[in-house]
Amino acid sequence: MSEEQPPVAVIGAGCRGEALAGNYQRLGALRLVCDGGECPEKYPEVETCRTLDAVLARQDIRAVAVATPPETHFEIAREALAAGKHVYVENPLAPDRAQAQELLALAARGGLTLMVGHLFQYHPAFWRLKELASAGALGRIGYLYSHRFSPDETGRDENGFRQPTSDDISMILALAGEEPGGVMATGGGDERAANITTTHLAFASGLRAHIFASSLHPFKVHQLVVVGERKMAVFDDTRPWPDKLLLYANDTGRSDSIPLPGEAEPGRLPVTRAEPLELACRHFLHCVRSGCRPVTDGREGLRVLKVLDACRLSRERDGMRVDPGRDCGQDDIRPRACSLYDMPTSRPVAELYVPRSDEAADTSLFIHQTAIIDENCEIGAGTSILHFSHVLSNCRIGEKCNIGQNVVIGPDVSIGSHCRVQNNVSVYKGVTLEDGVCCGPSMVFASIGNPRAGMDDTGRVRPTFVKKGAILGANCTVVCGVAIGQYSFVGAGAVVTRDVPDHAVVVGCPARQTGWACVCGERLVDLECPACGKKFIPCASGIEEEQADLRPVAYSGRAAENHCDPVKN
Repeated sequence: MSEEQPPVAVIGAGCRGEALAGNYQRLGALRLVCDGGECPEKYPEVETCRTLDAVLARQDIRAVAVATPPETHFEIAREALAAGKHVYVENPLAPDRAQAQELLALAARGGLTLMVGHLFQYHPAFWRLKELASAGALGRIGYLYSHRFSPDETGRDENGFRQPTSDDISMILALAGEEPGGVMATGGGDERAANITTTHLAFASGLRAHIFASSLHPFKVHQLVVVGERKMAVFDDTRPWPDKLLLYANDTGRSDSIPLPGEAEPGRLPVTRAEPLELACRHFLHCVRSGCRPVTDGREGLRVLKVLDACRLSRERDGMRVDPGRDCGQDDIRPRACSLYDMPTSRPVAELYVPRSDEAADTSLFIHQTAIIDENCEIGAGTSILHFSHVLSNCRIGEKCNIGQNVVIGPDVSIGSHCRVQNNVSVYKGVTLEDGVCCGPSMVFASIGNPRAGMDDTGRVRPTFVKKGAILGANCTVVCGVAIGQYSFVGAGAVVTRDVPDHAVVVGCPARQTGWACVCGERLVDLECPACGKKFIPCASGIEEEQADLRPVAYSGRAAENHCDPVKN
């Protein structure tokens, strides 16, 4: 291995434990296998033990992977976190949400990695599916549905529901980018377990999803179908690799709005062949080394548990609709600060990470699940970054900024505090925004004056500087290499080809000055603001606010004693 791996102990030597041990051994990280029964002899060069205490007493073991029965996950993970060990735990994270929250709190206090084994989040075909969805290739997604039929897996846990569908719920939540506001579930089977379950999820955005799971089926089926306005995608894990992800073009000749697949053959999308468990193990080791937050961290596991608890409650109420937040209680945890929604197949999952939020960090920071934050980025307290936005490496964003949907920033970009970058804006390398800048929807920064496809643009970036308080109207274009003066106002659709003075109002193509703007944004009349009353005078950079009269004022008595002369002081 090119980099020394953190030593790992695998707890549990069943089928999944053996698989984990095999992967960690191939990755050079396996040091110990613990099992209450007879440990397998497949790894003679690896130490074995029979008690959890023996694992936790080992100072050289930095992390543990828990592959024991689901009802033991909480106790083992809690003891390991309390002992200062990083923890990978098979799903579910814990039997209930209160226990899961306790694990999250332990991991946060100790600065430890807590990762849940929702393996399909690491499947290369699912990465590609998320890539298509986030890029808008499918159009607006209206429906998601999963079919999981297996005579060996479904209905095996304590309630016949939780274990087999947690992966499906995890994938659906990742694609939806939001939590459901309503859950309806029904089930049937023997007295001990629901062998057949049907689950419906309703989201505030209008998205609908359902999961059909059954253990009463003669063969294995595992499909996830994503229905968009333009195309449909089918992820089928039981098919050969060339057919695991198929894309169907919708019939666009219909007069109604119902999406239906066309008659043409589906497109077969190339998918990198890699085992999800191996990629998950790599990702866990990377997060332990770097202190980064896993894709399927404890918070992601808790979100899945919230839906599963709502499913159980709905089944107990004969399929009545349940609100996971209202009917199942609220979670006293912070929103997830950063998330890897898109995993491009050009980079191994072990290299992808999101900085871990410090426990003392400002809780007002909000970064939507679908946003991507690359390495070495600084984001100030109170800032919000919304759906499908991407902050590239080495960027700095100040405090209380509002970054809209589908925004790209960077690399190497600096944005001041209290800025607003609205939907569909790209702030490229070479652009600097001072405090209080507003970039209207779909406005454009050009980073290179004479771009040519196929040419190396290295060193051809021309810097653009937008000064404090400037407003750039919707759909305007700012050609690179110019300076936009402070509190200036660029009209909607204008094309700026040269420097804009402070407080100037410019419109048209190319942009021409038509007046002056106040700090408050109002157009000046004879260099005076009709709204706030401020007066301005000409200066070298444009205009500036006229200073107040500082001539001495006569004071007497107690007022004279308390007066502070602003000129002398």
